[in-house]
Amino acid sequence: MQKLFSIAVTSLMSLATPLLVHGQIQHPILPIASKAPAFALPGVDGTIHKLSDYDKARVLVVIFTCDHCPIAQMYESRIEKLYEDYKNRGVAVVAIEGNDPKATVIDELDSSDVGDTLAEMKIRVQYKHLHYPYLYDGDTQAVTRAYGPQATPHVFIFDQNRRLRYEGRFDNSFRIEKVATHDAQNAIDELLAGEPVKVTHTAVFGCATKWAEKKALVAEYYEKRDAAPVAVSMVDAAGLKKLRANSGDKYTLVDFWATWCSSCIAEFADLQNSFLMYSDRSLNLVTVSVNSPDEKQGVLRFLQKHHATSENLLFDSDDAARLQAAFDPEWQSAVPYTILLGPNGKVLYKSLGSVDILQLRRKILAAVPSDYVGFNKYWKEQ
Repeated sequence: MQKLFSIAVTSLMSLATPLLVHGQIQHPILPIASKAPAFALPGVDGTIHKLSDYDKARVLVVIFTCDHCPIAQMYESRIEKLYEDYKNRGVAVVAIEGNDPKATVIDELDSSDVGDTLAEMKIRVQYKHLHYPYLYDGDTQAVTRAYGPQATPHVFIFDQNRRLRYEGRFDNSFRIEKVATHDAQNAIDELLAGEPVKVTHTAVFGCATKWAEKKALVAEYYEKRDAAPVAVSMVDAAGLKKLRANSGDKYTLVDFWATWCSSCIAEFADLQNSFLMYSDRSLNLVTVSVNSPDEKQGVLRFLQKHHATSENLLFDSDDAARLQAAFDPEWQSAVPYTILLGPNGKVLYKSLGSVDILQLRRKILAAVPSDYVGFNKYWKEQ
């Protein structure tokens, strides 16, 4: 699962400018009482949002969040509720995606259907029916560096004069059933009442901000992946029956394809990327080529070109109909054919024809067990 991050303010965090400590770049949190750093960022609504757009608000709430982090996902509905409950009380709520998508290793997307680009933010907003302003700062991170969010989510609350009066967590637990302290809401209510904020800082908990300097880690990941061996093995009817049975408690995604199938080729990279995203969740990917056995070298070349580190199989006979029936007697059509199998062969998703990659990923995320059931439930609810 995604590595999580918790931090409290220290003396290091006294300036909102990057610092080099023990060879590592640190990004200090904006100090309490600081003026709100200006921004002009594109939103999912297609417009540019500026700090000055919210001048009339008595309180401004800026929340740094993202798509891919499971903790951030748990707060989407809470941010939406805060936005709706307070929008007529003089409170502006603005969310900013500050991660650099190019600094996120693909296996860090193990809890998401998409990454953190602006285009993918629009997909999430549509999927979860979110209405609060959601802005993108992933290309330059200039605004993110000015505020210094340490994790997603990280909340910054400013008074009417745009002085920072609270920064930290949204509440005390990402597990909604364990929430006991509504820290951000308390600070907002105190400001609306004209009272000083009693608690100005709390430690944040979530996925660490993906700063641009982490791109080197992404390069290292792909270097290792590209160096991994790629192979293809022959499979007979008995092997296909065993594959379909999927005995035990494992989850297996099976992709039937061919080098001469344009639809198969078009979706191959998406399926391989999904495997890289969810491999840490014990998801297996098995590709099965329906090419003729004597086309093995061509199949292998294709697999190597696409760095297919999945388990790769090839029909051991030209009698494709017999082998298809061995896996699925009802399968009598062409490729691509994609099926997600749960424990003991339970069918969780099946597509005859091109796969809907977002639907497939959401089925995987809903089905493959997490440490916290709420992470799975998120993908089942609309």
